[in-house]
Amino acid sequence: MMNRVILVGRLTKDPELRYTPNGVPVATFTLAVNRSFTNQQGEKETDFINCVVWRRPAENVANFLKKGSLAGVDGRVQTRNYDGQDGKRVYVTEILAESVQFLEPKSSSGNRNDNDQYGAPREQGNPFGNSNQNQRPNPNNNNNQGYTRVDEDPFAGSGQIDISDDDLPF
Repeated sequence: MMNRVILVGRLTKDPELRYTPNGVPVATFTLAVNRSFTNQQGEKETDFINCVVWRRPAENVANFLKKGSLAGVDGRVQTRNYDGQDGKRVYVTEILAESVQFLEPKSSSGNRNDNDQYGAPREQGNPFGNSNQNQRPNPNNNNNQGYTRVDEDPFAGSGQIDISDDDLPF
């Protein structure tokens, strides 16, 4: 049997850190993960996925991530149920995170409260600031502090790349 989940998304709000009666830390957060395809209107849809992380990683998540932070989660799907206040059985499906990766430098996530992923102001009522999805940063602007975006082509505009057979490992 296999139960493995890998997600990359942005936190929809600050993580909530709590402690069990035995003092074990547990953090919960929700990741907004864009789907890789568009709907009939040509828009990308987003899934909001609840995640739980325990012990030291929970404290790290609570200390270093906040609303809008880009994070990678490696874990497994878990379902549980409990009796709700109205007496009905409540079923919950969530990701039990075994590791959480912080996917952007602390300096860039430190200014995320009022700006979207490209530094533009967020619109009122839109916590993800993704209405400007067609706006892209200037790839020739070198103020990225040594970081390369994963969707940028590092060889764009450089023409053909010449590699001799001696440089190939095979």
